[in-house]
Amino acid sequence: MDMDSASSVVLQTLTQATSQDTAVLKPAEEQLRQWETQPGFYSVLLNIFNNHVLDVNVRWLAVLYFKNGIDRYWRRVAPHALSEEEKTSLRAGLITNFNEPVNQIATQIAVLIAKVARLDCPRQWPDLIPILLESVKGQDGLQQHRALLTFYHVTKTLASKRLAQDRRLFQDLASGIYSFACSLWSHHTDCFLQQVYARDEAAALNSLERTLLSLKVLRKLTVHGFQEPQQNMEVMVSRQVGSESVCREKLEKTIILYTKVLLDFLEYHPYAFIPLIQRSLEFAVSYVFTPAGEGVTFERFIVQCMNLIKMIVKNDAYKPAKNIDDSKPESLEAHKIKTAFFTHPTLTEIGRRLVSHYFLLTEEELTMWEEDPESFAVEEAGGDSWKYSLRPCTEVLFLDIFHNYSQTLTPVLLDMVQNLQGPTDVEDRVQLLMKDAVYNAVGLAAYELFDSVDFDQWFKNQLLGELQVTHHRYKLIRRRVIWLIGQWISVKFKSDLRPLLYELILGLMQDPDLVFRTEQFLPYLESIFGLLFQLLQQVTECDTKMQVLHVISCVIERVNIQIRPYAGCLVQYLPLLWKQSEEHNMLRCAILTTLIHLVQGLGAESKNLYPFLLPVIQLSTDVTQPPHIYLLEDGLELWLVTLENSPAITPELLRIFQNMSALLELSAENLRTCFQIVNAYIYLAATEFLQNYGESLCRSFCDLLKDITNEGQVQVLKVVEIALKVSPVLGTHVFQSLLPAVFRGIVDGERYPVVMSTYLGIMGRVLLQNAGFFSSLLTQMASECSQEMDQLLGSVIEMWVDRMDNITQPERRKLSSLALLSLLPSDNSVIQDKFCGIISISLEALHDVMTEDPETGTYKDCMLMSHFEEPKLSEEEEPPTEQDKRKKLVSQTWKYRNTHIHTHTHTHTHTHRERERENFVDMKLFSTCSIHIFYFRL
Repeated sequence: MDMDSASSVVLQTLTQATSQDTAVLKPAEEQLRQWETQPGFYSVLLNIFNNHVLDVNVRWLAVLYFKNGIDRYWRRVAPHALSEEEKTSLRAGLITNFNEPVNQIATQIAVLIAKVARLDCPRQWPDLIPILLESVKGQDGLQQHRALLTFYHVTKTLASKRLAQDRRLFQDLASGIYSFACSLWSHHTDCFLQQVYARDEAAALNSLERTLLSLKVLRKLTVHGFQEPQQNMEVMVSRQVGSESVCREKLEKTIILYTKVLLDFLEYHPYAFIPLIQRSLEFAVSYVFTPAGEGVTFERFIVQCMNLIKMIVKNDAYKPAKNIDDSKPESLEAHKIKTAFFTHPTLTEIGRRLVSHYFLLTEEELTMWEEDPESFAVEEAGGDSWKYSLRPCTEVLFLDIFHNYSQTLTPVLLDMVQNLQGPTDVEDRVQLLMKDAVYNAVGLAAYELFDSVDFDQWFKNQLLGELQVTHHRYKLIRRRVIWLIGQWISVKFKSDLRPLLYELILGLMQDPDLVFRTEQFLPYLESIFGLLFQLLQQVTECDTKMQVLHVISCVIERVNIQIRPYAGCLVQYLPLLWKQSEEHNMLRCAILTTLIHLVQGLGAESKNLYPFLLPVIQLSTDVTQPPHIYLLEDGLELWLVTLENSPAITPELLRIFQNMSALLELSAENLRTCFQIVNAYIYLAATEFLQNYGESLCRSFCDLLKDITNEGQVQVLKVVEIALKVSPVLGTHVFQSLLPAVFRGIVDGERYPVVMSTYLGIMGRVLLQNAGFFSSLLTQMASECSQEMDQLLGSVIEMWVDRMDNITQPERRKLSSLALLSLLPSDNSVIQDKFCGIISISLEALHDVMTEDPETGTYKDCMLMSHFEEPKLSEEEEPPTEQDKRKKLVSQTWKYRNTHIHTHTHTHTHTHRERERENFVDMKLFSTCSIHIFYFRL
């Protein structure tokens, strides 16, 4: 098919793909997907979107398919990669002319060219930049703008590359075109100013657009094009453009871009910025904190100026070292400039203006509170909002300045507090807003004010009374006071006052997420939990539901098992909320977090949640389902705690493990949790689990061990070790294809000590628990290595004895000693030759595990348990989970399984529960009688 025929067919299909009729749309999309890998397809797309007489929607779609193709098929190593011949033709076609009439399509073409440039410029596309520069100089207005637009996107993309070689290439480019970019920006700026003064708004708008684009180019070249830039930036604000002018919006964008240049320059080149500190501070402070800014500033500009002040104040490069002699001269110079600027009067004015002007709630915020309180609450969200929004920006600036200059600012803030003592007249709105602002400042600066404020007295004498003022207008102060207490409660608040506070919270329901003693809180639990549940049903905003769920999660986490009588209503509501939140993955994450704490609180009773809980886990951890991108991490955590608290395996719980094979193939990010889940299944139902999934798990482990870090190998092998411990025969059978690698690692003397220690732990269990299999493994390995069995066994024992020092844990040293001791009854001459080495390391292990009883003066094995009564828990300790009990039972089973080793009673100790749970890796009891027996044999 010739090019014209191909163009016609593709054009028709693209037209169908813009249809609103799905019966027409779907087949067209499928056809386009099939053509993506066909030679010549992208040449046809180029011809279509360069044809300005065609329908805009069709051309737009052609550009998008071309752009997606670059991501998938432009790289030489990509499957179905484009041929070099076609790419050469496409590159030439993309920069033949810059005359796209539609702005949106022009932007997409510029982005598309930048994507190709990222991969091919300058080596495969050396003429791109020269052609762009030539086109930017042209007299044709449209061509000039489109070329400049493309120049910006190419510069932006090349500047984003971070490999050292790419950065050098960009720096070479920057040095070659920087002066041109400066003159271009200067030219368009001059044109704009002349046209503004001449009142030619249409021409001014065009020049301003070009000023903006050339400044964007200059920003990338300045910040990323030089290792030690010396170019000084100047910032200007034109007062000639009024708020009604058509240029106003574009001018504000340009002004913001100027400040972005300064901020980027400061972030990436702090030392080169030092000559600009003084003028930047003067500029920013005068516009934000003096009358100079009245009438000409706007919110985004104020935010940028505040961020500039904040970055200068906080920058570590501008602070002397603790030992002044270790300071860089540049740091001392910057510190000197800052100290000279931030005088007592300047700091006082900044502090007062921040609180009394910028902290005040605005009319818009108060209206939003009345009309849509949920949105008002959500507007206060944190994250990186301080970079863009005025309120969080002012609070962050206040915190940083207060932290760095607390000695000056503490008296200023305390004076403002003193002026607001006593109740405020509900009719005095100005004073209410001021009190809210000052209390906000005291809450933010809680840690800095620790030594200056007697918060307990303030709470009793002032704040307590304010919480009890019930007037509608006073809700402003009630809300702020309970927030203020929340800020201070972990800093300085007597526990005796907390019951009084909990009673107040019942009426306010603002933030129960406080530090508290459980027994103090329990009398209020039923009321607070009921109110929280009621609030969860009443609110409609997704973000508000997430906040309420967060508080519910905190309550459940704090009271733990004591939540059980009150969980019924939540259990009934969560399935409905989960169903309703299908399109809100972040809300579903909050539900998963709540479920995690709920399962931990319910313990074995969580089995009643399985009809809802298990499908949730199934969906969240299924990598074939799109939501897993958001839900996986929390879903895995929920899966783990469900297993840890499960009283018994169920078919449905076992079936979910089908998701694990794909999870083990993903990145290492969640591997640790995945291994914990496998361990939990082994402890819960080793036989059923290993029979159903052991073979596929072993295959996954073998694949993992080929391409994983040493630490990752240890995690995999620990799972195998636990399987051998819990189910000696079946575990050995399931992982038998993996054990030769362990054997070879021991024989070869694995260099990484922790891996070697784990190898020896696994082989020690095999030798102790399944001697028959060890013998067959030895035979198999001797055949593979073309060695005599005895010769290979001697090498293993010799390496084992030699590398005992790799084993740091006493329990593993004991395990290895027992394993080697178990060989001694054999008449094999090789084993007899190694007798002294085995006895030597066994005695060392014996010394490691024996401790002296200070009361009797006798020695006892610290690794043994003589009884299994449940120890009493302190208030800080969590009750044992079902898995804790299963682990203890495994240890107990080992004890009874191996009592035949003893010939007389030992003196024992009962270790801490945590030691029992994690460190009893074996119950092959190592007794002094063994040594007696061996000496008898000698």
